[in-house]
Amino acid sequence: MYKLKIIVSTVRPSRKGPLVAQWIAEEARQNGHFEVDILDLAEIGLPLMNEAAHPVMKQYEHAHTKQWSATIDEADAFIFVTAEYDYSYPASLKNALEYLVHEWAYKPSGIVSYSGGPFAGVRAVISLKSDLINFRNVALAEVVNIPTVGEFISEDGVFVSNDRLTKAATQMLTQLVRWTKGMKAIKEDQ
Repeated sequence: MYKLKIIVSTVRPSRKGPLVAQWIAEEARQNGHFEVDILDLAEIGLPLMNEAAHPVMKQYEHAHTKQWSATIDEADAFIFVTAEYDYSYPASLKNALEYLVHEWAYKPSGIVSYSGGPFAGVRAVISLKSDLINFRNVALAEVVNIPTVGEFISEDGVFVSNDRLTKAATQMLTQLVRWTKGMKAIKEDQ
């Protein structure tokens, strides 16, 4: 089993990210290849980057950075669950990414994006993919884009998928398994 970390990027009190993350986590568990762990940036509460040394040095001073490093380092793959904020992904995720360098490398990432309107977070995906490459992290071509996310939330606060989203999730997870297998060989060769 591969260790999959699903990262919830939003931190606002009214956010929908945890509901979407629960759904994609269940899809990943049903895939049968992943040990799934949800990392909620709102609960983790990383302060704005406060390490003296550049992350490439891996000379972490603070306990929160050391814990974040260990958590990300043990992962084989990631899924980022992100809303679109101002045509990009949330600053909380940018901060979490930039705390580290080596820990993200040679691992694949799927992206589940959403928005309250019709654009489904696609601009967040574009920004996130362009940043992930700088960490030597491979963002998959297969993504899950969720438009008008509120329409998928039931009255009792559960994300309810449709056939299109479930199919997209299955395709992304299938590719995530393939890329995880391949990237493990590359990571071992570094």
